Amino acid sequence: MSTTQLPLEFYHRPYMSKDDFMPAACNFEAYRLIDSWPVWTYFAACIYGPEGCGKTHLANIFSEKVSIIEHYPYKIPYIKAQELTLEMPRQLLSKHFCLIVEDLNNNINQEALFNLYNIYRDEGGCILFTSNEAPARINFSLPDLRSRMNIVPSIEIKEPDDDLLSALLVKLFMDRQITITPDLIKYILANMQRSFSYARKLVAETDRVSLANKRAVSLQIIKEAMSNLADKRQGELF
Repeated sequence: MSTTQLPLEFYHRPYMSKDDFMPAACNFEAYRLIDSWPVWTYFAACIYGPEGCGKTHLANIFSEKVSIIEHYPYKIPYIKAQELTLEMPRQLLSKHFCLIVEDLNNNINQEALFNLYNIYRDEGGCILFTSNEAPARINFSLPDLRSRMNIVPSIEIKEPDDDLLSALLVKLFMDRQITITPDLIKYILANMQRSFSYARKLVAETDRVSLANKRAVSLQIIKEAMSNLADKRQGELF
């Protein structure tokens, strides 16, 4: 009889303060953009890059900085771009002079985004956008919106090098209270897909396999987690 059990889904809190961020060549310009606020050249800016690259972490640092500098009583709001409606821009500015708009894409209410842009620009607001791609590359069907988003200063976060991947893996495991050895990190780096997204998925799957088997993280556990991710990806292709 198998001793494997289904693990309970415990919430783990990722650490997203400024001290927890890991500046590297691939993200330093984006980090510097956030750190330079409020001395921005424009009322808005955008950081963009692949899934899991740290956009939300940088947005959280931005939110904390606004709260400290402006003595704001709470963190500024995060709004998903797809949640914007025509009624929201004026309501948002009346309560929040600074705003984070996440997951910018063309599958949104473009008129609502156009109005939000104009209201915050004309009345002294500030917006940080995040996206998987540069705003200038998003195919907005509304010409006036496209022309405005084309001039928003935008900084790309690129895929990580080995040094950053190694540090990221250690952090992700620590976020889950898992101690990982240098030898295991070395094995992961030699065999993983080179992306932020895969690193996050692998750590989550490793944690799940470890809990299911009631065993500490080991080479065998990591190999099983990698195999599971490969099987899942293969299944998604068919």
